[in-house]
Amino acid sequence: MCSSPGATATHCPYCALQCAMTLTVSGPGAASSSASASVEVSGRDFPTNQSGLCRKGWSSAELLKHPDRLREPLLKNDDGEHHPISWDRALGLIRDRVLATRARYGADAVGVFGGGGLTNEKAYLLGKFARLALGTSRIDYNGRFCMSSAAAAGNRAFGLDRGLPFPLTDLGSARTILMLGSNTADTMPPFVQHLQAARDAGGLIVVDPRRSATAELTSEGRGRHLQPAPKTDLALLLGITHVVIMEGLIDEPYVHRRTNGYDDVVRSVAPWWPERVSSVTGVPARLIRETAHRLAEPGGTYILTGRGVEQHANGTDTATAAINLALLLGLPGTPGNGYGTLTGQGNGQGGREHGQKADQLPGYRKITDPAARKHVAGVWGVPESLIPGPGLPAVELLASLGQPGGVRCLFVHGANVAVSAPNASSVLMGLRSLDFLVVCDFFLSETAAEADLVLPVLQWAEEEGTMTNLEGRVLRRRAAVSPPPGARSELWIMARLAELLEAPSSFPDDPETVFTELRAASAGGLADYSGVDYAMLDAELHDAELHRGELHGRELHDGGAGAYWPYPAGSSGTPRLFLDRFAHADGRAVLHPVAPSSSAPFASAPDGVLTLMTGRLLEHYQSGAQTRRVSDLHSTSSEQALQIHPVTAAGLGILDGAEVEVSNERGIVRAVARLSPAVRPDSVFLSFHFPGTGNANVLTSSETDPVSGMPEFKTTQVLVRVHRPAQSEVVGV
Repeated sequence: MCSSPGATATHCPYCALQCAMTLTVSGPGAASSSASASVEVSGRDFPTNQSGLCRKGWSSAELLKHPDRLREPLLKNDDGEHHPISWDRALGLIRDRVLATRARYGADAVGVFGGGGLTNEKAYLLGKFARLALGTSRIDYNGRFCMSSAAAAGNRAFGLDRGLPFPLTDLGSARTILMLGSNTADTMPPFVQHLQAARDAGGLIVVDPRRSATAELTSEGRGRHLQPAPKTDLALLLGITHVVIMEGLIDEPYVHRRTNGYDDVVRSVAPWWPERVSSVTGVPARLIRETAHRLAEPGGTYILTGRGVEQHANGTDTATAAINLALLLGLPGTPGNGYGTLTGQGNGQGGREHGQKADQLPGYRKITDPAARKHVAGVWGVPESLIPGPGLPAVELLASLGQPGGVRCLFVHGANVAVSAPNASSVLMGLRSLDFLVVCDFFLSETAAEADLVLPVLQWAEEEGTMTNLEGRVLRRRAAVSPPPGARSELWIMARLAELLEAPSSFPDDPETVFTELRAASAGGLADYSGVDYAMLDAELHDAELHRGELHGRELHDGGAGAYWPYPAGSSGTPRLFLDRFAHADGRAVLHPVAPSSSAPFASAPDGVLTLMTGRLLEHYQSGAQTRRVSDLHSTSSEQALQIHPVTAAGLGILDGAEVEVSNERGIVRAVARLSPAVRPDSVFLSFHFPGTGNANVLTSSETDPVSGMPEFKTTQVLVRVHRPAQSEVVGV
């Protein structure tokens, strides 16, 4: 829907805040929205961003006319170079290779790797395409690297996983907000305005081993920064919980009425008194006690977690400990209070709800549930037996590439695993060992560069669809410009390939038609979208812009467009979950006892060994395949930089600006040293946005959380030294 001629209301292509923006097309070609037209970005009034955008959002339109844009299918020939081919030849080649692979190795030798940036329509159809057109169980997606631990913890505690089970604007009335492992000031800057009330009350508490931009928000009496040693967040949470229980700070009526498992949790935290926790984490016992008491004070309290505490081999347990604390304080489902986790990728929420996860079917249904299989098979019009069982989570899927009994032919949609996957050198070897690799992308990413066949697809401002943001709010993505003539929608690609592969069921390529089918497939599931449709989302936008009032008797929650799931047909959606009951059969939440695998102080690493932490920068997003192509963003942050404490650097003979090597048994990364007291002396920090010799994930481990499959991204042991060029690198040699 356009709010004025030449202006299209849509949402940012980057993070899960999904800031509202207006794209205005002008200049030559504006009438037809052609590639020659100029596109201007402006912020649009919306609850999540309130007209604000970050640097990435303001510059997002630059990519629409970028010279690196892929405009035709590319086939890698024997010379190792990509050469243009026709769409007919590309699709025919895929059909032939899929059929040959299935005939020789079986259907599970074909794999699919999806992405948390795909629209709901594409994520849904990709899951259906994998299971029916390809016949494989081998599908997972890069959300396994993002939300899987938080999702696993939410499901076992609440019976349902939605990042924020309340509107983001609810935070605006909070007196206390505990943020664990989240640097929103850099990763989603417009989010920060929702923290203002807590800051003004001196109640913003940030837990982070780094003095991040978000931790800086606690300065000048606006809160406190707890700086535990890396990978000791779980112990810290147990210490805070110990105080809450032992000093009588729990909400006893709530715990008695709404939870199960209290006694087991009491026993599990008994050994974690504050002084012991202090010896493990480095956080003073006084601050542990003060934090517990602050969280228990009235006036509105929220606990929020992010990737910093979740991207660990014990990430599910750490997220569970945060939920236990929130439940004991009576926060979830209590108006003015709450617990939530901050989804990272643009459609990280919707992307994990409708079928591209290894173990799920649309509507957040378990693929092993006979009733779920029967329902989805009925919507698809196929025998239930045609739907494969669960596949492999992402790290296992990537480890199987080219291996005996593993995946031989791989499709990649919306992901850049050559940069973003853990133990990236091993993943790169796996990609190169495949018999056939197909990558759908709009730029020649590092993963696309490895592909046998690259298919050019649409960018965000060229397509229609829906996204689901971090609040569980379903939003409309709208096309503002026409794509290059050679690019195709991934829905179109899957529809054509399904036809060539003689797949059962139908594969529409119209986004609204796909969404209508998604609604039916999700009906009755935990993530029920059956009551949402395009007309409603368009009408809500129109009404919000003109009236900020009522639409057909339904409240416009927060004065904004979108619809909160679960949204069964005939309902008005669910902006706030758990007000009356949790999603378990008895309506109660479940407290799960958890404990660290080690209680030793973290500082016991071998001499010279430092802990590498990884994360995002303000200027970049995910693997950087898009933001590294934006001139303004790239000029600000154009190379990998190692954040290292001045005392640590002095001991290693490292000067600010020196080129250094960061290494372990998996590889070596080169970076420029940036001395900063923001990191602990026992730690260093790299971003994960850079490829090649700057790829931090060359160093990270393939170790995963046993519950969620989340990789251990955040703590890796490394050595750091000044880079000394080999003789061949010296100029003139």
